[in-house]
Amino acid sequence: MRMPCGTHPLSPYPMPPQSRASQQVSIAVAIIAWCGVWLQLWLSLKIAAGNGKTWPAGLVAYSGYFTVITNWFVAVLYTLYSLRWKSGMLAWWGRHSVAGCATTAVLLVAVVYHFLLRELWNPQGAQWVADIIMHYVVPAGVLAWWWMESSDSMLKWTMPLRWCSYPFIYLGYVMVRGEFIDSYPYPFIDVHDIGLGRALLNASGLIAVFLVLGFGVYGIARLRKQRGGQG
Repeated sequence: MRMPCGTHPLSPYPMPPQSRASQQVSIAVAIIAWCGVWLQLWLSLKIAAGNGKTWPAGLVAYSGYFTVITNWFVAVLYTLYSLRWKSGMLAWWGRHSVAGCATTAVLLVAVVYHFLLRELWNPQGAQWVADIIMHYVVPAGVLAWWWMESSDSMLKWTMPLRWCSYPFIYLGYVMVRGEFIDSYPYPFIDVHDIGLGRALLNASGLIAVFLVLGFGVYGIARLRKQRGGQG
């Protein structure tokens, strides 16, 4: 029996139907995202060594940032899109709901960095390149792909609420992590500096922004359907 296009007998999840243009965008996003996360890893290990710390300490610092984790998410997801992976458990990543979550998360990366963190430091050289890639270039590429290929026919209006599990899990992770290593990746959730109550309030604000962005991402999918755009 013939399987529907984009499916595999081992998985009920279809890969998003990509046009040639969006396929090229997914390849570009994957390559750029990988460059960003590996460059930042090298920089984190270099900074740790410069401060007299071990490479595991640099790895721990690296793994605490929402920006890094989300860019890894995007790098893996768009690599699978580029390869048109359709088999086994990995095909789960092909769901539009997963792409929507990744899009919302990486847009949050761009928004929070631009409005809350950009003025707090002045990166130079390779660090500036890594920052631009992960905070601006990758979000722009992901948004472009979503505009070309999203469809609300595979999404429910409640999806943005479900996508919130991603930042919730991250915040739980960094809060527990912070208690163990006495370090928080961002000043607005640093319990030791601003107190637990303020940190939780700020975290709630970030969740609210994520939710607004999520409904915006869902709205793009609805708009594309209304305009008849399916790639």
